[in-house]
Amino acid sequence: MPGLCRDCLTRLADEQRCPSCGSPRIKSHPELFDLTMAHMDCDAFYASVEKRDNPELADKPVIIGGGKRGVVSTACYVARIRGVRSAMPMFQALKLCPEAVVIKPRMSVYAAVSRQIRSMIDELTPVVEPLSLDEAFMDLSGTEKLHGAPPAVMLARLTKRMKEELGLTGSIGLSHNKFLAKVASDLDKPRGFSVIGQAETAAFLHDKPVRLIWGIGPAGQESLDRAGIRTFADLLRWDQEALTARFGAMGYRLWHLARGQDKRRVSAHEPMKSISNETTFFEDTASLDILDGHLWRMSEKVADRAKAKGLAGRVVTLKLKRANHKIITRRVSLRDATQIADRIYRTARGLFDQVGDQGPYRLLGCGLSDLCSEEQADISGDLLDPGAAQRSKAERATDEIRRKFGTDAIVKGRALR
Repeated sequence: MPGLCRDCLTRLADEQRCPSCGSPRIKSHPELFDLTMAHMDCDAFYASVEKRDNPELADKPVIIGGGKRGVVSTACYVARIRGVRSAMPMFQALKLCPEAVVIKPRMSVYAAVSRQIRSMIDELTPVVEPLSLDEAFMDLSGTEKLHGAPPAVMLARLTKRMKEELGLTGSIGLSHNKFLAKVASDLDKPRGFSVIGQAETAAFLHDKPVRLIWGIGPAGQESLDRAGIRTFADLLRWDQEALTARFGAMGYRLWHLARGQDKRRVSAHEPMKSISNETTFFEDTASLDILDGHLWRMSEKVADRAKAKGLAGRVVTLKLKRANHKIITRRVSLRDATQIADRIYRTARGLFDQVGDQGPYRLLGCGLSDLCSEEQADISGDLLDPGAAQRSKAERATDEIRRKFGTDAIVKGRALR
């Protein structure tokens, strides 16, 4: 059976230990050198960067997050053993692991490291689809002749370089489509290298829980539970028409995934679907001044990101989380797209005024979706607000001043609340 030493990259037969370097980190699989679809996921990325930069944290449980009222961005594997998970409320995480070291995210540092990893990935293939700062799909079809080695060898070389040059580790999933590559990368973390071949796909999936399917959240899982679908074997008992009738477009996708089929290509230019910003308060608040100040600052951040990417959006969304963790979401479609902070704010504030008396709130968020090119932004103006055009012109002038003299050159009064 084809095999590979993940430490010295020696290709070998099905052996327990590498004859060249003595390493036990051998990966063997019948299709190891034939598969080309991969998913790479860094191991506890934010926490790993913090441990790398501060060796004193090496053996300590580390949680990356925003204070007692925030949520866990990520946690190292020491903390995960104690039950800490991403997106868990911070107070709950600290109950499970009170000795954890809590660190505020350093997004600029993580982004810089992510760019270093991305440059390594780009040397393997131009067909890369990043999902976040720390994970990406890769299609390595046709790259063996270029590199003089099959994709499996190049992927092992990638994680070896990450460890040696950046002090970080990642896990690889290698398969024949995106769905299975993503599943594979989670099978043996950290420092994993898992393969799901074509011949074994049906047998591998048969008794696995459907929660393996990326994108099925708690609500989707509950809907599947009500239909008696808990495993892929349960899915196989449904025909395509019945699944589609019950779950719509998702049912059509589920029918194919149950059979290990996924025709999606790795897209190097996946369009952005939304731009948003949100914050979790250290203390629940019903103060209109505080909430309004945050809403304006969020609207500015959303607008700045839209302008930076040359985008505008037709739908403004407001998100609120009450003290009892109930989430309230409101959205409205605009007559035409916008990237103007003033218009985003006024629209979001109008949505807030419809539900704002249901506080206190622990979280506030604002977003822009149904994105398009900025050339389509604010074309017709707001007929019900004659001053909108003048405020838009003033905002463009403010943007220009900030570009020349810094972001603090002009600050609106409401931003100080």
